[in-house]
Amino acid sequence: MTMNLHILDTHFQGMPQVTAVYLLIGPDGPVLVESGPGSTLPAILDGLSARGFRPADIKHVLLTHIHLDHAGAAGWWAQQGAQLYVHHVGAPHLIDPGKLLASATRIYGDRMATLWGDILPAPAERVTALYDGDIVEAGGLTFTALDTPGHAYHHHTYLLGDGPGGRIAFTGDAAGVCLPHIEVVDLPAPPPEFHLETWLATLERLEAAGAPTFYPTHFGPISDIHGHLAELRALMIDAVAFVAQRVEDLTGGPAGGALQQPIAPPVRSQLLDDYVAWNRERAAALRLSPTAIESYELANPLFMSVDGILRYLRKRGG
Repeated sequence: MTMNLHILDTHFQGMPQVTAVYLLIGPDGPVLVESGPGSTLPAILDGLSARGFRPADIKHVLLTHIHLDHAGAAGWWAQQGAQLYVHHVGAPHLIDPGKLLASATRIYGDRMATLWGDILPAPAERVTALYDGDIVEAGGLTFTALDTPGHAYHHHTYLLGDGPGGRIAFTGDAAGVCLPHIEVVDLPAPPPEFHLETWLATLERLEAAGAPTFYPTHFGPISDIHGHLAELRALMIDAVAFVAQRVEDLTGGPAGGALQQPIAPPVRSQLLDDYVAWNRERAAALRLSPTAIESYELANPLFMSVDGILRYLRKRGG
């Protein structure tokens, strides 16, 4: 396999090394893994230009899932002539992003344009819907799509290479967040699809795939696969247990019963404060700098994880 891999830093919201787009230069040309959000297109185009490529040179864009930090600019690339490859559940939302936009607008309100830029529809013929185990031939490279739900049901990891010893894995958010030079694992658990048991099974599948290097979108290579996944596994379990216990403490009853009704705004506010404090205590114990904490919280907004874990607990019954 002849291939050069470059990390294009999107400089999301002005922060370096938070969100990546991966540029792979294969025997037959360049391939992108992830598009990044539309707000970061200038940085991506600058990165491509510095390596001798124009937008028209990009014929293939693989998307791990359709969350806007990963796929927000996908429609723009499709309109330039690129073919998009995405999980079959996410594919319709690239063609008609109306529901995606409405959902994101409810969360981000008037910050939508600043955070995500333009979110354009992709022509249907430019979207290839993938299923578990599908093979993508792009740029003279061979990728295998691996279903990796838990963070989102429409999530694929892409394995590049011919066998376990030679593979690398583009994991999106399925292997969590781990920023370079800090190497602390963080848990992105957004609504509506975070699911603990499903994600734990995904971690087993990722480890069994045998890739010696992971490339999460947030951000850059991970080589200690076993240690990384063990840390993420423990963090998932601890985070869910923490939120469940705080719901019980704040409502005076079991989390399962308390969450069958909409949670009162003051309770959610206190719960978010407690979750932020819990995360920052963990960060302090790991000697993270204030800048590092800011970077992690930009890559993984903590209010999203609180809402995702609450929704999971409500569906589970506590």
